[in-house]
Amino acid sequence: MDELDAYSRTVSTVAAAVGPSVAAVRAGRGSGSAVVLDHGVLVTNAHVVGGHREGSVAYADGTEGTVTVRGTDPLSDLAVLVSPDPTPPPLELGDAATLVVGQLVVAVGNPLGLAGSVTAGVVSGLGRALPVRSGTASRVVEDVIQTDAALNPGNSGGALVDAAGHVVGINTAVAGVGLGLAVPISATTRRILATLRAEGRVRRAYLGLVGAPAPLPADVAARLGRPRGLRVAEVVAGSPAARAGLRAGDLVVSADREPVTDAQGLQRRLFASSIGRTMPVTVLRGEAMVDVLAVPTELTDR
Repeated sequence: MDELDAYSRTVSTVAAAVGPSVAAVRAGRGSGSAVVLDHGVLVTNAHVVGGHREGSVAYADGTEGTVTVRGTDPLSDLAVLVSPDPTPPPLELGDAATLVVGQLVVAVGNPLGLAGSVTAGVVSGLGRALPVRSGTASRVVEDVIQTDAALNPGNSGGALVDAAGHVVGINTAVAGVGLGLAVPISATTRRILATLRAEGRVRRAYLGLVGAPAPLPADVAARLGRPRGLRVAEVVAGSPAARAGLRAGDLVVSADREPVTDAQGLQRRLFASSIGRTMPVTVLRGEAMVDVLAVPTELTDR
C-alpha cells in the first residue's frame, strides 16, 4: 500500500502542477493539445494545426484564448503558437536523454475532447524512429519516445512529463493499443523550437542519400572508438551527394568532422548553417578511408 500511495502521490502531484499549463487547441476542424512553452507561447504538433494560421485554446480552469501559428515544421511534427491573451505559467523543459526504459512518465492532454486528462505509464522504449513527410521531402524524427501511457486522438501536442514535472516529450502519435509515441525534448528539438519562434520556419540542408546503420570493421571501430557508421543504400541522381562522388555501399563515418553512426547523426548536421557550405564527408570505401567534399543545397517540399 505504501508503494501504491507513493505512485499515486507522484502522479497526482505532477497532474496538479502540469495540467493548468496544457491547453486544448482547435485550428479549423483539427483539434489536439498544446503546452505552454513561455508566456504567450505554446508548442503543439504540426499535424494538429495543419495549414491553418489561427486557432483557439482552452485551459483546464475554463479560460479561453486565441492563438496564431508562428511556425510549423512538419519534418519534426512541431509547431509554435503565440497568444495575445494571458497564459498559465510555462512548463519547464527536461531532457529526454536522461530517460531510461521503465521510468514513470505522465501524459497530460485532451483526448477525445476530454480536457485535462491524465494518464500514467512507463517509458516502453527509446530511440524509436518516426517517419514523417512534407510534400516530397521525407525525414525521420530521431530518438522518439515510446510509452504505454494511454494516448488517444486529442492527446497530440500534449505533454509527456517525468516524475519531476519536466516536459520530456510532446505526444505525437498513437501507434497501437498501449503504444504511444512522443517527440523528445532534445538539443535538436530545442533548436527547432527556437528557430520556429525566431524565424517562423526551419530551413534544412539536403545531401540526397539514403542509408542505414551498419557495423564498422573491428579494426576501424577500435581506431575510431565507435562501433558503427551509416551505410549508403542509395544516392539520388544529380544530388549534392552524387556530385561529391558518394556511392551506394560507402560507409559514412563522419560529416562536417563530427561522428556519424546513423541517419539521425547525419540529420543533425543538415540545418540552415550547412546550406551552400562545403561539408567534408569521410567514408569507408572497401578498405580505404575516402574524404569527399559535398555542398548541401536547401531542402524544399516540392
